[in-house]
Amino acid sequence: MIQCKRAYEAAQPGDGYRVLVDRLWPRNRRKALLPLHAWLAEVAPSTALRQAFKSKEMDFAAFRQAYRNELAAHPEYWWQLVEKAERGVLTLIYAARDEQRNDAKVLAEWLEEALERRGGQSSPTCYAGERLG
Repeated sequence: MIQCKRAYEAAQPGDGYRVLVDRLWPRNRRKALLPLHAWLAEVAPSTALRQAFKSKEMDFAAFRQAYRNELAAHPEYWWQLVEKAERGVLTLIYAARDEQRNDAKVLAEWLEEALERRGGQSSPTCYAGERLG
């Protein structure tokens, strides 16, 4: 299971493996008070992409596609997160104010798709409408 949580929310026992996925440390958040297993700054959007989105040079749809292109180019940055998610709960920690349109949500979607690709078929093939025999 993959979930996203703001860096300003309290950690919960069910959070599992908590990883900060922002390039910058969250403002006004002391390192000692933010329980994390890892900080993977390299998995975050590039500085140029983050700045373009923040300044509204690009809308969320364009940001999402550009970030997905960056993720596709560097599986070495995110592959370990797929493995963590396979073993248990993975919580992506982010600082953005918008809880629906942010890099952690795009990354979570990307990781879910990677999990599906890795896992084979979840249900048997449907032969509806085909003649057998």
